[in-house]
Amino acid sequence: MLAEAIPSSQLKMSLRGKLIEPQDADYETCRKVYNGMIDKRPTMIARCLDEADVIAAVNFARENNMLVAVRGGGHNGAGLGMCDGGLVIDLSLMKGSHVDQAAGTVQVQGGCTLGDVDHATHAFGMAIPMGIQSTTGIAGLTLGGGVGHLSRQCGLAIDNLLEADVVLANGQFVKANAKENPDLFWALRGGGGNFGVVTSFLFRTHPISMVYGGPMLWELEDAKEVMRWYHEFIQHAPDEMNGFFAFLIVPPGAPFPEHLHLKNMCAVVWCYTGPQESAEKAFEPIRNFKTPALDLVGPLPVPALQSMFDPLMPTGMQWYWKGDYVKELTDEAIDLYIKYGSQLPTMLSTLHLYPINGAAARVDKKATAWNYRDAIYAMVIAGIDPDPANKDIITNWAKDYWQAVHPYSLGGSYINFMMEEGQDRVKATYGDNYNRLVEIKNKYDPDNLFRVNQNIIPASSK
Repeated sequence: MLAEAIPSSQLKMSLRGKLIEPQDADYETCRKVYNGMIDKRPTMIARCLDEADVIAAVNFARENNMLVAVRGGGHNGAGLGMCDGGLVIDLSLMKGSHVDQAAGTVQVQGGCTLGDVDHATHAFGMAIPMGIQSTTGIAGLTLGGGVGHLSRQCGLAIDNLLEADVVLANGQFVKANAKENPDLFWALRGGGGNFGVVTSFLFRTHPISMVYGGPMLWELEDAKEVMRWYHEFIQHAPDEMNGFFAFLIVPPGAPFPEHLHLKNMCAVVWCYTGPQESAEKAFEPIRNFKTPALDLVGPLPVPALQSMFDPLMPTGMQWYWKGDYVKELTDEAIDLYIKYGSQLPTMLSTLHLYPINGAAARVDKKATAWNYRDAIYAMVIAGIDPDPANKDIITNWAKDYWQAVHPYSLGGSYINFMMEEGQDRVKATYGDNYNRLVEIKNKYDPDNLFRVNQNIIPASSK
């Protein structure tokens, strides 16, 4: 049955939320996602208010053989929270959260953003480790693994996930944790949206409220020296010291001084979670290495650090990104990183190397679906610009950059840094864990209802 011929009245009556169709006034707004390059036109968007709505939407899609996409925060670079001609199960109105201070946990619904969670936890002097931008959706960020400012200190988001509420492809509502459906719980921790719609997450929190962080910038001519030093430093730094390396063009505005505006530079954005009274001493070897051209590092509340770049990156920008896991930065690789990092095609285009050693590396690779516990970095090349006319420029630059440095990677990529890149890339990303993911997919979604994602293909679909 064609999606266009499916009557929507049955689903509409089943929802407490709103069913949006192409003829509705808010359709154009609701089909937009964070990446302005994505232009998908679903037949229906079910804006769910609770688990019952999600169950109704899943059952409707399955019974009518509809293509399904699941949208949390809508931040996915490849636009996998939307689809053409199918049903979007939109969780963006499900933003409830609850902090249990005594237990040291926070429960958040699938429509929450990182900013929503930071708002809830910071009031109690707590934080969870994930993300660098407050507009990012918690659901996709977590299911892909969850890299962020606190990864070296506290592990990945999935290392702090205690439980998930899930609507399965058959419409059943289940819990997944270490005791209930442990195979599903294993797969959700890094396996993406392949196994069901996660309506709620329970995280362990950490008593982190203030950090000592922010960006340090160096001249581009110093990039090779900085990258060599940084690679050595971050491998031996204490867990409480995090900092991601970047090539960037300095934005033309405060807090950046005018003489640096629009300069192509290299940077490290730091996050130190040790005692504030120890911060200056902890940064002595960093500041003694080479005086930066700009040092904006200082005491910050966690939400301030995690929303620092939000004004530069509003919804609707054109995005194209490519990523890899990286372990070594040889001189040959560094030369290539600098070559393309000094040719940023637009002001917002960038490269980031996020360290994922420290606490994140001490989790066994078989403990979760995340396969690259031996990597030092999750690398991402991001071509970004507000103008659709520059789509090809940023896309070609990102692809060329990736093609040049990929031979120096471990092979796979953090799925949250992937576009739609084919099954070989998905298999490379999960490596030895892929076959187990297929077995779990066979059990929980044998007909591949949830396939608008970095797809784990069940045996029945091959």
